[in-house]
Amino acid sequence: QVQLVESGGGLVQAGDSLRLSCAVSGRTFSRYVMAWFRQAPGKEREFVARISWGVSSTYYTDSVKGRFTISRDIAKNTLYLQMNNLKPEDTAVYYCAAREGVWVGVRATDFDSWGQGTQVTVSS
Repeated sequence: QVQLVESGGGLVQAGDSLRLSCAVSGRTFSRYVMAWFRQAPGKEREFVARISWGVSSTYYTDSVKGRFTISRDIAKNTLYLQMNNLKPEDTAVYYCAAREGVWVGVRATDFDSWGQGTQVTVSS
C-alpha cells in the first residue's frame, strides 16, 4: 500500500477553477490505478475520475466530463485533479485513492489506500 496526502481545496465561486494535488509515497506504485472520489454531507462517497499511473489511461464520471481532468506527474510522485467551471453541486470533501492492479472499478471498495481528504466549497 501507499500513503496519500491531498491538498489544494478551498472556497471558490461558481465558474472558477481549482487544482487538487495528492502526494504519493511509500512502496513502488508504478502498477497502481489511482482515483479521485468525493463525498458531500449525508451522501455516499462518489467516484469522480480514475487513472492508470503507468500509462495515463483515464475514466470520468458523467457529471464532470469536459470540466475535470485527472493527471499525474511521475517524477514528482503527485496525482492531480484540475477542476474547471466549478458548480455548487461539486461541493464535497475530495479524496484520492489507490490500488495495485491492471484494472480497478469505480466503487470505493475497489481501492485500499486513501488520503484524509480536502474540502472543496463552491458558492453560487
